[in-house]
Amino acid sequence: MDCDRCGGDAVMHAAYSGAHLCEDHFRRSVEKRLRRRIREDGLVPRDATPDDPVTWLIGLSGGKDSVVLTQLLAETFAEDPRIELVALSIHEGIEGYRDESLDAAEALTKDLALRHETVSYSEEFGVRMDEVVENDPENMAACAYCGVFRRDLLSRYADEYDADLLLTGHNLDDEAETALMNFFEGDVDQMAKHFDASLGPMPERSLTDKHVPRAKPLRDVPEKEVALYARLADLPAHITECPHASESFRGEIQKLLYSMEETHPGTRHSIMAGYEQLARYAAERVDADDSAYDACDTCGAPTTGGRCRKCQLLTALEA
Repeated sequence: MDCDRCGGDAVMHAAYSGAHLCEDHFRRSVEKRLRRRIREDGLVPRDATPDDPVTWLIGLSGGKDSVVLTQLLAETFAEDPRIELVALSIHEGIEGYRDESLDAAEALTKDLALRHETVSYSEEFGVRMDEVVENDPENMAACAYCGVFRRDLLSRYADEYDADLLLTGHNLDDEAETALMNFFEGDVDQMAKHFDASLGPMPERSLTDKHVPRAKPLRDVPEKEVALYARLADLPAHITECPHASESFRGEIQKLLYSMEETHPGTRHSIMAGYEQLARYAAERVDADDSAYDACDTCGAPTTGGRCRKCQLLTALEA
């Protein structure tokens, strides 16, 4: 097929829009969507200056999404002294998996001349995910443990590096899956939290000073397009599924979403268009209240209970 814009050889067909694009126009399309999301979400503060820049912490796993995000952010703000980028990688302790992705992260940040920090579950918590999966005291999917530990480290180091924004490589598929999970669970409060944490434009969020705000500049780009961009740009991305990925609730939602998108192209975009409106209405009902947060009895992290979930899980693992 020919590219709709220049007549060259097309490298992809977007069924949801009907577009056929060559490599050049496809890459421009991804870059345009990222820049538009940054602009529409108001991620660059108006008061940021070269003398008083803001710090953005990027969660860089070395996988396709975070690698593409890091590359595009570095290119977009290479000549902008108002933005300082720092990349943070987390080693979960998964033998034969994370080491390769960290090599990719190291290669990328070296090429981009970006500050790159690495922390590990082993050093921070005294556990490795391989051991967690073998023990599994809570009878949960591996992703449930890992998600709690990862979020804790991202939040903690965002504070330590005095970051103004925490950016992750979540794509359109990720966000549509989260939306459907919240729909099916009937969790209106979680919709409100999602809007205030990362989904809504910065001026519309009810921000709390207990957490560094998050952003997902790739959330308008389908997962397969992110993977194609990484390949076409020859980025050092480690594209392999985690060996501990399980048939969790999210996995079931993912299969459903794939099936719906194949039969009804544009389903992911439609889900997010409606979900963002519902999440906005939910957030208007549920105001962020710093008084609802206490300090964890064990580690001092913000929590709505006596002990944070991370410390509860670590105690269970020790037992």
